[in-house]
Amino acid sequence: MTTARSYYEDAYTHAFEARVVDKTEDGRRVYLDKTYFYPTSGGQPHDTGVLSGASVTDVVDEGERIAHVLSEPIESDLVQARIDWNRRFDHMQQHSGQHLLSAVLLEFFGFETLSFHMGAEVSTIELGTKDLAPEQIVRAEERVNEVVRAAVPLLVSFEDAASVQALRKQSGRTGTLRVIEIQSLDRSACGGTHVRNTAEIGPVQIRGSEKVRGNVRIEFVCGTRALRRSRRDYQILADLAKQNAVPPEKLVESFPALRQRLLDAERDRDGLRAQVAQFESDASYREAAASADGLHRLLLRRPVLDESARLAAIAFAANPHAICLVLAEEPPSVLVACSADAGKNAGAVLKQVLAEKGGRGGGSATLAQGKLADTSGILAVQEAFGFSRDQA
Repeated sequence: MTTARSYYEDAYTHAFEARVVDKTEDGRRVYLDKTYFYPTSGGQPHDTGVLSGASVTDVVDEGERIAHVLSEPIESDLVQARIDWNRRFDHMQQHSGQHLLSAVLLEFFGFETLSFHMGAEVSTIELGTKDLAPEQIVRAEERVNEVVRAAVPLLVSFEDAASVQALRKQSGRTGTLRVIEIQSLDRSACGGTHVRNTAEIGPVQIRGSEKVRGNVRIEFVCGTRALRRSRRDYQILADLAKQNAVPPEKLVESFPALRQRLLDAERDRDGLRAQVAQFESDASYREAAASADGLHRLLLRRPVLDESARLAAIAFAANPHAICLVLAEEPPSVLVACSADAGKNAGAVLKQVLAEKGGRGGGSATLAQGKLADTSGILAVQEAFGFSRDQA
């Protein structure tokens, strides 16, 4: 039995009674004689709600019939249905807003809408253009909200596909088309749910744009979503302004000075870290007795190769006749620093030994680093730079 799609003519009814005409064995997929529940279609998500106490978790268009997927089975053949009105009206605002926005973008700039997707937080339109300038976004947004304030009616009609005229985008369907018209502005074949007039769309806000597949995709929100996002944006702005002790309107111009202070602080920190590394490495150098070849060696074991390890190695090798080797555990890696008079080319030696052990790396004559395939190559690296097997 065919399901009567009552939402086609009435998007505002969200509580109704219907008769169960079929269901699956487990009772969790139910078919009604009529429904106001909208199934996922045309970029618009399905409605949710309740059928006689059981939650409707999905609504599926199966062609002639519409399936209501339930959280639990129901026994009654006559059901009391209730649609989640907040979700439904939100979808109506976004979908009607998309029709209006698409119509304006086509009218002003000739940009055709290629696809539409309604997400849980934002909706998107993909436009048939390679570029969309910021001033075009502003102009389109202003025009859309002007039409919203005018409370232009949205009309629903059913017309023969063979004779229908003035559609924004031609439909490939045959038979009877459901046409949504924003009076004097747009006519589109559409099966979705829509508001009665543009005022119910509420404010429309274009959130941004990006290039995809040689086209432009814009992100937008309408109605309650736009208010919610604006409130969130303002709260973020107010919090940042409070943290920076400036009024919100002065926040942007305060950033250059803040950025400079951060850069200065980072430079000071880096300078102090280098001084500490030099101080500690000088102490280590004094404690490291020269080997038979006259070189002072320092082996450091670290969990990871970080900036502090690098600074320590460089500082140690700033002394004469010095080699510092840093071994890291995760991932297995190595860094070596050699003084210019150490008689070792750090990059060449390390590159050769790592290649032999399945690793890779290299560098200059005084500083090199690389990665090992596993810890088995660590001993070979130590020996290549004159460190004993048991040296800590």
